[in-house]
Amino acid sequence: MKLGVLLAGLTILLSGATLPAQISTDVIGVHNLGPNSKSPITGARPDACAYCHAPHSGLNAGLWNQKLTTQSYTTYTSDTEKNTGRQPTLGYSTNQCLSCHDGTVAVGTTVAYGQVTMRGSMNTWDVFGSNMQSSHPFSLVLPLKDNVDLMASLAANGRTGDATGAVKLIKGNVECTSCHNPHVQAKDLISQNFLVKDSSSGQLCLSCHDPTRQIGGQVNPLADWSISAHALSTGKIAPQAALGSYTTVGTAACISCHTPHNASGAARLLRGQNEQDCIACHNGSNISPMAPYANVFSEYATPKVGHPFPASTNPHDAAESLLLNNNRHATCVDCHNAHGSEVVGPFPLPPLIRISQKDIGGISAADGTSVLTPAINQYENCLRCHGTSSGKQVQPIYGYFPVRAVSAGDPLNLVPQFATSATSSHPVMHARSSSLPQPSLLSNMLNQDGATPGRSMGTQIFCTDCHNSDDNREFGGSGPNGPHGSRWTHILERRYEFSQAAVPGQLISNLFPNPDLSVIGPYALCGKCHDLANQIVKNTSWNQHSSHINAGFTCSICHTAHGMGAVSGAISGERLINFDVNVVASNGGLPISYNRTANTCVLVCHQAAHNANGSVAQASMRRVSGINK
Repeated sequence: MKLGVLLAGLTILLSGATLPAQISTDVIGVHNLGPNSKSPITGARPDACAYCHAPHSGLNAGLWNQKLTTQSYTTYTSDTEKNTGRQPTLGYSTNQCLSCHDGTVAVGTTVAYGQVTMRGSMNTWDVFGSNMQSSHPFSLVLPLKDNVDLMASLAANGRTGDATGAVKLIKGNVECTSCHNPHVQAKDLISQNFLVKDSSSGQLCLSCHDPTRQIGGQVNPLADWSISAHALSTGKIAPQAALGSYTTVGTAACISCHTPHNASGAARLLRGQNEQDCIACHNGSNISPMAPYANVFSEYATPKVGHPFPASTNPHDAAESLLLNNNRHATCVDCHNAHGSEVVGPFPLPPLIRISQKDIGGISAADGTSVLTPAINQYENCLRCHGTSSGKQVQPIYGYFPVRAVSAGDPLNLVPQFATSATSSHPVMHARSSSLPQPSLLSNMLNQDGATPGRSMGTQIFCTDCHNSDDNREFGGSGPNGPHGSRWTHILERRYEFSQAAVPGQLISNLFPNPDLSVIGPYALCGKCHDLANQIVKNTSWNQHSSHINAGFTCSICHTAHGMGAVSGAISGERLINFDVNVVASNGGLPISYNRTANTCVLVCHQAAHNANGSVAQASMRRVSGINK
């Protein structure tokens, strides 16, 4: 081969607009290290092939001429990977490639010609060092072991799923030349990285990884990739995102989130750790066009508060238990499967999980521990953290946390609070079943303007009907759906105030008299489903609602927002009545109680003593503390 032919080929390569559909000839691109080449590192020898090969006196393996590296590598490991790496065999293709690309042997250190004088340096992203944890696994322990997300043919007969035969195993193993052809830089005209074939839309990765594979009850983490939001996205990738050469998310496919070399993530070749991997696109700046609802990370900006990102010592891991005992965190992938998530068009009715959460796991509400893969209902995914899991904490950043007179033990365990056995609950984990009249209930939930009818009320609701981004698009905003972040406490979609008192039974410190029943008032969240003006303050469901609300008390004093996890002889729990004992106190030492039949309660609130006969009197501190007059 003459150098002139090589350089002519290189000239054609660099003028991308005039390239044919594919290049299959010997055009070595930046692997031409000759003095007049376009490579970042060039040498004094004009014969381009001589930097790697020698026709005489080369090593036995392919007439190899570059001195071979003897570096020992830390190989890729993952707790979900069944194959393990070993040190590459001296003289095999991977060892040959690493003789330049691990940085331990100077480029141009030849066997036949000694050290060739070189100028320039290799690009930093082409030098891998000794830590190969951040590179795709290679030189695996044979025989290859099967896995649900791999092509069956890999372990069965040593073949990839690439019908063209370009992606192949080398002596039955995954090596650098399984994916790279060092002699042809631009078979993939866009990603000119010596790939063996066009890899747009993930074609190279899908030669070995199979999203359609099913083996018994095993979960394929790549399932539904072909119809996912990421696979079908036409969003254009901005250069500053540094996600590779492809121009759209769909054509970039796998490498939008993963990179085969020099990955930042500790495992699975992620470009960034957990949610940082998602930030590159979902920060609203690197993909165009990007719908406002896809700009998720704006929901975490002050003054909003969102689900807490994990600390470096508390990351998500694909092999972790779905029930997050003592490991509570909220990464994007705790609630979304990037391989299966689809764009939400029409909103499915509750309680089914949103297709933006498709293929994510969950916990059964039946016992609070059984694993569901995938989750069928939205609340099952929430129960990974908000159910029976241990290690939960009350976080001050989310606002005031009431303490209820009757509790099932763990106030953060929502399983008993929403259970079918609960005396009353909001209908999240089961359909509405109360036999009591509910005159205040609207036929449709109201959008965020407080006037436009939204989704039909139905008999069941989502967790996200209350805990939602405050500008979510389902109810009239332009932001993302789901509890990403909100300016209201507890990641609530709308304002919901909690009455508070410095001492139980004494004066409430945050009254809201002359009630503002608008969409910005303290009762806005309740007003999404309940007719405040025409029903609640007109006492159609209880004859004392108007007096309490006009005095400025909030719903939270008397009602629990989720449900009754337990009952007592004094408080049976109808209509979500379960007093906040941070605000109310015992009346003369009697148990705090509520009698639905008589519509009376026994307690002291805001220095007012409520008596069993329905009378209300000014309370003294002696009476509040339980000391008789």
